[in-house]
Amino acid sequence: MTQKVLLTAAVTGAGATVDKNKYVPVTPKEIADSAIESAKAGATVAHVHARDPKTGGISHNLDHYKEIIERIRESETDVIINITSGGGGDFIPNLSNPSTGGEGTDMQTPKERHEPVGSLLPEMCTLDCGSVNFGNMVYMSPTEWLREQARLIQESGVKPELECFDTGHIRFAKQLIAEGLIDGDPMFQFCLGIPWGAEADEETMMYMKNRLPENAHWSAFGIGRMQMPILEMAAQYGGNVRVGLEDNLYLGKGVFARNEQLVDQAVTKLHASNVEVMTPQEARIYFNLRNPYGGGK
Repeated sequence: MTQKVLLTAAVTGAGATVDKNKYVPVTPKEIADSAIESAKAGATVAHVHARDPKTGGISHNLDHYKEIIERIRESETDVIINITSGGGGDFIPNLSNPSTGGEGTDMQTPKERHEPVGSLLPEMCTLDCGSVNFGNMVYMSPTEWLREQARLIQESGVKPELECFDTGHIRFAKQLIAEGLIDGDPMFQFCLGIPWGAEADEETMMYMKNRLPENAHWSAFGIGRMQMPILEMAAQYGGNVRVGLEDNLYLGKGVFARNEQLVDQAVTKLHASNVEVMTPQEARIYFNLRNPYGGGK
């Protein structure tokens, strides 16, 4: 029987990538258009971060998210929308006063992080399941904050994708499940290769997979040059997959990518392994996602 997977296109992310690849979408229209083109290329899901249209930097502006989602939903191309709920977690200590954040710090409360999800009700959202050294900063998601976010997501009826940047995050995600804060079959995502979280290799991926609840669905993605190797490994072991400019800027050595090109490359590799990509409607049914057009699940 042919295996089917959910393929996510993470079209922009929040990192400082705009000056590195001119194809990284910035404005709400560019982000929506990139999500639509990715769906046409075969993506099941578009994972969305908003950007400041003037600077290209991170944006928490609800109007930016609203425009992105409206443009996607009003298009003739169907795609599941997955909004980040991990914004506002970047802490860079001020060396002269370590108890305060220095330049580049961007912190939000759990309620503020949840606002785009709760207001716009996508089918899915990410939930980053712990703090981690992230490059030269600390990404902060304390446990009580995560419990509050999980409650808010649960009340909204949006399906959380439990993002795990290290092995301890799986332990805490399972604690959220045990406390009744995650409904239905949980969806995990292994975020591999981010400095300084879990390694992007087969051993690490399998270690994380083997610690999931029996009823869990899972996905994995790799950063940079490990994007396609992790995609192929995840599909080989029954996982779902993700590509996109949030995680990797290149189509090949020295060749900058567009999101739809990375999706097309992923689909080609999956087909070569006898793996098919779920349509958005197939995925909504299979994962019991809410109906974005009304009428509940």
